[in-house]
Amino acid sequence: MDWLSSSPVTWYDALVVFLWGVVLMLVVLGFVTYAIYFERKVIGWMQYRQGPNRVGPLGLLQSVADILKLLIKEDTIPRKADRLLFVFAPVLAFIPSFAVLAVIPYTQKLYFADLNVGLLYYVALSGISTLAIVLGGWASNNKYALLGGMRSAAQMISYEVPLVISVTGVVMMSGTLNLRGIVDAQSGGWFWDWNFLPQIIGFAVFVVAAISELNRTPFDLPEAESELVAGYHVEYSGFRFAFFMLTEYVYVYAIAGLATTLFLGGWHAPAPFLDFIPGIIWFALKFAFIVFFLFWLRATLPRIRIDQLMGLGWKLLLPLSLVNIFLTALFYELFQR
Repeated sequence: MDWLSSSPVTWYDALVVFLWGVVLMLVVLGFVTYAIYFERKVIGWMQYRQGPNRVGPLGLLQSVADILKLLIKEDTIPRKADRLLFVFAPVLAFIPSFAVLAVIPYTQKLYFADLNVGLLYYVALSGISTLAIVLGGWASNNKYALLGGMRSAAQMISYEVPLVISVTGVVMMSGTLNLRGIVDAQSGGWFWDWNFLPQIIGFAVFVVAAISELNRTPFDLPEAESELVAGYHVEYSGFRFAFFMLTEYVYVYAIAGLATTLFLGGWHAPAPFLDFIPGIIWFALKFAFIVFFLFWLRATLPRIRIDQLMGLGWKLLLPLSLVNIFLTALFYELFQR
């Protein structure tokens, strides 16, 4: 699916790219719809509740009904809000979250864009969503929304630093920023050839920092309803609020795909005798495990305080990510020369 070539782009090429974009959008929307359903089911199971069970068989249409209700709700804009920025913020949040999905490879041949700097592309675009959250909080002309936006800026910028540094060891081991190349570097045949074992420190830092970047429990400080009513999106309603929630779950999809690619061997089987199972199945299983882990954390851990959040990022994760780079470089200097 790599349409980058030296030949001129035709209308047919543009149509193919557009149609594949539509396919990806439908896949992502389907994931978001039923990720919400399964999250509620998983949390209900862990808390001895049933979860959604009324709308449709086994409650499978509950998320569809909730989304439909949200989309047809009245769209309100505060009288003293900055209308242009208020309207623009949800769009600015969603577009990068969808654009980063283009570089995630699912199998050796199933991918949308094969960029030499795919990892750098992901990091650069995902940072734009921070601006959108700050913009939405400020444009709302609401002190609670503003505090939520400022919290988000502090949190996401602080955790982007160890997040990026944590994957530097993976880049050093694979010698490329291309995500397909990183997966190919983990093709030794056994699960211990995947990056999560030699990069166990980087993997741990990546997981914690990624959860904070997603603004999910226990790091959901920007939208702490007990202190800020609803945080940065307190003044949003209807489909604009839905865009912010859609962005959060699209990033769950993106982070799960990125973690699978960088640390869990992508589409590779954990053992040579399991190679007969298609690579897309292995990718889906690893992807589903990471998504389940995120749901599990939400059902298990309480929200931490803002000072604990910032201290964890700057005092623990950042030093650990730097130590990981040093150990990776030392290993290559001593044993790989």
